[in-house]
Amino acid sequence: MSIIEDQIVNMGYLSIVSTHAANGVAELHSSLLKSTLFKDFYELSPEKFQNKTNGITPRRWLLLCNPALFDLITSKIGEKWITNLSQLRKFVNDQQFVRDIQRVKLKNKQRLLTKFKDGYGLNINPASMFDVQIKRIHEYKRQLLNCLRVITLYNRIKDNTNIKTVPRTVIFGGKTAPGYLRAKLIIKLICNVGRIANKDSRIAEKIIRAADLSEQISLTGLEASGTSNMKMILNGALTIGTLDRANIEMDERVGRENVIIFDQIPDGYFSPEDPNLFAEIIKSLLDSNDQYMLLADYSEYIKAQDRADNLFKKSGVLRHQIKKLAGPEEGRTGMKDDAETCEQSQVQVRRKRY
Repeated sequence: MSIIEDQIVNMGYLSIVSTHAANGVAELHSSLLKSTLFKDFYELSPEKFQNKTNGITPRRWLLLCNPALFDLITSKIGEKWITNLSQLRKFVNDQQFVRDIQRVKLKNKQRLLTKFKDGYGLNINPASMFDVQIKRIHEYKRQLLNCLRVITLYNRIKDNTNIKTVPRTVIFGGKTAPGYLRAKLIIKLICNVGRIANKDSRIAEKIIRAADLSEQISLTGLEASGTSNMKMILNGALTIGTLDRANIEMDERVGRENVIIFDQIPDGYFSPEDPNLFAEIIKSLLDSNDQYMLLADYSEYIKAQDRADNLFKKSGVLRHQIKKLAGPEEGRTGMKDDAETCEQSQVQVRRKRY
């Protein structure tokens, strides 16, 4: 429990001693702090330790981010739901409400596709599943696992053009530290895979409200408590992920049937100009004990993605979205094409009221 040991200051111990309270950012995170990292301090002063699960506000990530959805829900049940999302549960089996949500989601996807078309010249099927992973690029967040799955799907389609599969638009977003070489290689691999697969045959808000599938696949035990999962589930996306941190609490709230949980290149095809470009990534997977368990979880991840396909095929998928406390809504009359920029006067009023 010494704050200074071997002339090194333990900043964690210092923070516990010098503050009146300490908290983790998810229930599991907080319990681990008390049982392992700061066990002695907890036994000495248990009243200091609290839990504060990271969160988001619907006022920012639904009301302002997705005004069309906000208007639809409000037209149905008034504005009190903004501070009490559980009011939406009684509409899970309201088929008209479900269809209205579907129309809003499609409009949001079409707006995002306009940006993709204008900015990148991409023509994308708006009826495809928008499969989204937007978070900091890091090995433990496992964008590489997602990329391997994309390669698997690409190879399936290439080997059997008659295969019946749900069309997907896979969207990655994020940044990494300037000196993080392996993360930069992962970004390069993702870009190359996208370039080859596509050739073969301030966007954050637009992506979040258009997402159909939210990728929350960080390695169990290494994610404290992110919030991108909350932002996308709030806007009606299915969630696929590991049973960790905030995902656990989401799973407890909405039920296991509404969250898809799983756990368990070397030849230059995607870099013909430099066949050895991704050798470091291959080495990290095959010769370095698979530190972030990408290969260990790969098989279960593919099975979980197949379940996501099956859910997307069913019209009942939107009932899952409502259960996950996302709301419905219809396009606002006379709304500008940039849906995220509602009239400034309305934005100011909403901010004051909520």
